[in-house]
Amino acid sequence: MAFGIFKKFNLGLKKTRETMSGAIDAAISENEDITDQLYDDLEEILIMGDVGMNTSAEICEKLREYVAKHHLKKSSQVKGAIKEIVSEMLEGGEDMGLVTMPSIILVIGVNGVGKTTTIGKMAAMYKAQGKKVILGAADTFRAAAIDQLEEWANRAGVDIVKHHEGADPAAVVFDTIQAGIARDADIIICDTAGRLHNKKNLMDELAKIYRIIDKELPYNDRESLLVLDATTGQNAVNQARDFKNVCEITGIVLTKLDGTAKGGVVLAIKNDLKVPVKFVGVGEKIDDLQPFNPKAFADGLFDNEVKHDEENMFMDTESEEKPAEEKAE
Repeated sequence: MAFGIFKKFNLGLKKTRETMSGAIDAAISENEDITDQLYDDLEEILIMGDVGMNTSAEICEKLREYVAKHHLKKSSQVKGAIKEIVSEMLEGGEDMGLVTMPSIILVIGVNGVGKTTTIGKMAAMYKAQGKKVILGAADTFRAAAIDQLEEWANRAGVDIVKHHEGADPAAVVFDTIQAGIARDADIIICDTAGRLHNKKNLMDELAKIYRIIDKELPYNDRESLLVLDATTGQNAVNQARDFKNVCEITGIVLTKLDGTAKGGVVLAIKNDLKVPVKFVGVGEKIDDLQPFNPKAFADGLFDNEVKHDEENMFMDTESEEKPAEEKAE
């Protein structure tokens, strides 16, 4: 049976919810009324949940304003208010908005974060939506990346353009764009190397790729997505900041959300870095890469059960059996 998006987020955020939401419940039970002590406790809980110091402080300030505006008195009323605040803070920019044909997505990220797997799952998702997808294996510095992407292309049933190990990544992107145009592709997804240890090489490489896209697809929609591992918590925020300093990042893909209690990092990324989260990985199956939904995330963070009316609003229509994710990259 296919799960709706609210169910997917609820399951994927189970570990984070048990830690953060459980601690908030305990703080509420210890403070019957809304007091300064409650605000201090909540801020500490959010910081411990990898929400980040600045964002945690901002949430508590917004909570104070909400409490005053709605004349709340009892601590039991606070959790629903926090959920509403979190949902509103996460809104904006999460939609991909790929309209032109072909649109192009560049995927960036260091080894081990799930970049190749993310591309494969993304390709499968768009293919299931009836889109014609072509992949470009432009992470040519790691032979395994090319082989893994080809395996995912076969699983997803999409075309792939690849060169040999060590080939010029920009040449792969060029050939992929030409193939996409010739084959009437809707979406081109290109893997790229994420070698942060040499920022100048990374900048030069991506600048060359951007020049090719500007020349070949000057008016087409594009996204540059950075893949981050949610299990690394605040380190993921620091990594995003480093990448943002050297290249264009239009959105974040946060993987392995189901395997960590550090899901609060989504808030830190969106609020501190002003970069929207576009997708999250909430499981190992091929259909467990989900477009980011602020309300579903906020509900999954604080609610143990999924409301049926919400579930029916966002039912996942894909019901075919999907293969499990391959070995770790």
